[in-house]
Amino acid sequence: MRLLLPILAFLLALGAPAARAAPEVWAALKAPGTHALLRHARAPGTGDPAGYTLDDCATQRNLDDRGRAQARRIGAEIRQNGVAVDIVLTSAWCRARDTARLLGVGPVSDEPALNSFFGNRGQADAATAALKTRLADLDGRKAVLVTHQVNITALTGVYPASGELIVISLDPSGTVKLHGRVLIDED
Repeated sequence: MRLLLPILAFLLALGAPAARAAPEVWAALKAPGTHALLRHARAPGTGDPAGYTLDDCATQRNLDDRGRAQARRIGAEIRQNGVAVDIVLTSAWCRARDTARLLGVGPVSDEPALNSFFGNRGQADAATAALKTRLADLDGRKAVLVTHQVNITALTGVYPASGELIVISLDPSGTVKLHGRVLIDED
């Protein structure tokens, strides 16, 4: 047991995701100027099949039953922790849109700055700059932003699990600050 405590403390210091967040993480998300950056819920696989199109969900990698249940649980946790969401912004990919809709925490709108650049890593800098601009333009509105691993990693340096929520804010200089992480349902 004595050996496990230092290991646990080390992992927490690194920001390892937890099945339930400390109250401080939820308090941070409720604070003005913070937002929830969320990797879409569980969608088995990596990337998308060759020849996929955004207009046809049948050609994409999609949420499975566990992913749909995970998205609902994430939304329930957000509501249970008293986070008032003004808007849910989402990538145009079906797995992100479905996650955003299933959260049930606010009106959902597509946001091109959240679209995946997995297939074109050369777009990372432009996409990240566009996302920072969008964050700065939220004008005090609390947002949940549903996107993809590559987008979150480019913006924050964090490699999130499916369905992992990252609490962030953007300072006036455009620097992203991490306030905590929540993994509602581990794979």
